[in-house]
Formats: sequence, C-alpha cells, structure tokens
Amino acid sequence: MAEPDIDDIERRMNKAIDVLKHEYAGLRTGRASISMLDPVRVEVYGSMMPINQIGTVSVPEPRMISVQVWDKSNVKAVEKAIAASGLGLNPQADGTLIRIPIPELNEQRRKELTKVAGQYAEQAKVAVRGVRRDGMDHLKKAEKDGELGEDDAKMYQDEIQKLTDDATKKIDEMLAQKTKEILQV
Repeated sequence: MAEPDIDDIERRMNKAIDVLKHEYAGLRTGRASISMLDPVRVEVYGSMMPINQIGTVSVPEPRMISVQVWDKSNVKAVEKAIAASGLGLNPQADGTLIRIPIPELNEQRRKELTKVAGQYAEQAKVAVRGVRRDGMDHLKKAEKDGELGEDDAKMYQDEIQKLTDDATKKIDEMLAQKTKEILQV
C-alpha cells in the first residue's frame, strides 16, 4: 500500500487528545467534579475496583462530592481509598454516604497545577508530532520506492500537516481552558 492511511493518522492524533482529556479530568481545580475520583481504586471483595462500581458518585454542590456506597461493609474501604489517593481530599462518612469537601486551592497550588497542565499538553503534542513523523516517513519511503508520485506525496504531506496543525491547535485550546479553570478563584 503506497498511500498513507490518513484515517489511521487522524485516529492516532485524536487518541493523544483523548488521553489529554482524561488527564485533565483528574487534574483538580477548585470545583467539584465526579471525574476527580476516576483514578481512585478501592479494594473490595478481594479486588481493586473503581469507586463508581461500588457506589453512586454525585456533585450536590460546587465544592462537594458525595459517594452513596451501596454496601455498608465497603464504606470504610472507600473512605480509606479516597484519603490515600494523593488528591488531597478528606472524606467524611455519614452512614453509607461519604461527603468529600473540595478545599480551596491556594495561589502556589494553582501555579503548580497550571505547570502540570502544561506538561500534559506538551506530552500530547509530542505524541501528535510522533504520529506526523511516522506518516511523513511512510510517504518518503513510498516516494523513494516509486510507489507514489511526487504530486501525490506533496498532497499527502499537506494533509498530514493540516491534521497535525489542527490537533496542536486543539491541544492549545484545551490547555488555555484548563489554565483558566485552575486560576479561577
């Protein structure tokens, strides 16, 4: 196959953007979000499970997450997992309901979080550029082997570059949005 698989290139670039979205979902801002608990795993019934498989996660108010644990015997394990998650959260159990107040972020913590957001964005851009490089290498090889004409190669190069530019622009927009969210007091 001489022509590069443009759909595959686009899909791989979108995958880098999806990974960034997932990383940003776990990055704490001053507001509560059910996705904040996504990285937390709880040891119940002899295996590690995500919180949303043990109870109902909701956001009753902007600075509070609540987890309604379905099985009373798992409340302590859920509480312990949230406290040990490294998210800086302090869960408080009340029967089978666990309330998790979201503390105010101080200025220094906000700056640290914007740096982390920037690192995540840079990793996504590196991934996109790697996909671009693979596509361009494939094109050069096909052209060199005579499987693809010069004009076609140029057309595909332009197409791959446009996909790269679009993906990079989207990553920059996501970073700007996340930074604004983090710095919002």
